[in-house]
Parts: sequence; structure tokens; C-alpha cells
Amino acid sequence: MTERLRLAIPNKGRLAEPAVKLLRDAGLEFDPHDRRLVAPVENLALDILFVRANDIVEFLADGVADVGITGVDLLAESDATLRTLRRLGFGHCALSVAVPDESTYRTVDELAGSRAATAHPNVARRYFAERGLDVDVIPLSGAVEVAPRLGLAEAIVDLVSTGSTLAMNGLRPIAEVLASEAVLVAGPAAEGRADEVAAIDLMLAAVLAARSSRYLMMNAPSAQLEILRSLLPALASPSVIPLANPDMIAIHSVVGADDVWRLLPSLRAAGASGILVLPIELMVG
Repeated sequence: MTERLRLAIPNKGRLAEPAVKLLRDAGLEFDPHDRRLVAPVENLALDILFVRANDIVEFLADGVADVGITGVDLLAESDATLRTLRRLGFGHCALSVAVPDESTYRTVDELAGSRAATAHPNVARRYFAERGLDVDVIPLSGAVEVAPRLGLAEAIVDLVSTGSTLAMNGLRPIAEVLASEAVLVAGPAAEGRADEVAAIDLMLAAVLAARSSRYLMMNAPSAQLEILRSLLPALASPSVIPLANPDMIAIHSVVGADDVWRLLPSLRAAGASGILVLPIELMVG
């Protein structure tokens, strides 16, 4: 019997809830119980491992899991050589260099000879070394923002999402080290299971494509077809359906979710009516 594929995802933190939602939106049925390490998927030969976000790269490198969802920042911090399959479009943040508001530092080059505290020491050391800066990197596992206030460091290298945490701690960013988001990653245990891994990747890709698209339907005068078609950035070509009134047609098209409100006034001005905008559950290119 073929061993079930194993997918590791964070059990808490900023990536946990969006990861579970992504898998559910892909149609996977499982019970993410708070105290359960392994949740079998009922409708696919897949087990979901709920583990600490910091441990996922290690789980993949050691072959405990076949694929996993983790952050670009955690992947960069590790020395593991893993294959990134897909960016997942959530968990956006930036690993940034920040200093106290009252600090005289304005650029990262001015930090030469100073100290920087971080939970990402490997990435920070590489960043400063690439710029020829002699910065003493101090590893911390938590509460990085308080390091300058406690006199442990003159700067920090930490994840910044909205910037509110920095502001609350009297800090301001002066440089971006790394842009991060959630990614789907494959470990060495996935070798030889290309079809199964590809199936998981396709499921998630279909959800992501659907989230960024909308299905647009409208009625319009037949004479306005070319004008309306020129306005629609369809995947290929919009579907045109004749109606009972020979002077009217129905037009169906897939458009970007961010384009909808920009398009609607132009479509109405070109004669479109009865416009419907619908969400898409899954979309395979």
C-alpha cells in the first residue's frame, strides 16, 4: 500500500489560519483539532501535520513531511535546500532593519560597528556581510522589539507587516532585508512522488487563481460587441451567446477581481445591462 503524502503546516501564528482556509477552499476535508499533530484528509491520501512554523523546514529536510507551507523568511533562515513550488499569496510581510525613533541612524550603512538583534541571525548576517558592514548580530528568540530599549542592541532585524508593532515600540524601519510570504515547499521525501505533489500544487493553484478572478455576465446590444470585447481582458476570448431578441447578446467573461470596479462604468457606458459579478470557486488554467 502506498504511504500517504504528508503536508506540514503551521499550528499557530500568522500563517496558520490562512493555510487551513486555503486547504479547505481546495476541497480537502479534515479536522484541524487544536491538540492533534496529524489530521488525516478524508477525501485524499494525504495527512496534514500541524507543527510549529519554525520546525516545518526541518521536518521537510529530514523527510518527516513531503511538502509544507512555510514563510520565505523561514526558508531563507535555514540552510536546507528545498524546492519552492508556489507562492501562496498570503502572509505578506518584510524582514526589515529598524532603529529607535530618536536614533540618529538614517541608513543601514550607518550601522557599521553597531549591534542588531534578530530572530533571523543567518539572514541578517548575510545581509550585512553583502554590504560590507561590520554589524554584531545578536540572536534572540522573541521580544526582538524591546532589544534597543534594554540596551542589547542599537537596531533590530524583524518581520514587519503593518508597521504597528514597530510604532508601538518606538521604532522606525530604515531598510528592507527580505520580502516574505507563504510558499508551498517540497522536501527530498517528495522525490519520486511527482504526480501526487503536482496534484496538491494544482489544487492550491486553482484556488489562488479563482480568488484573484471574477466571472462577469451581461446583456448587450449585438452592435456593441466589438466595443465591449475590447474592454474585457478575458483569459482568451469572452463567450458570446445569442438571446431571444436577435438584437441582443449575452457576454460571459473572466476578469481580474481588482479590475471589476474599473470596468463596470465603461461596460455600462458601452450599452451593457443586467451585469452580474460572481465569485469563482476554482479555476484551472
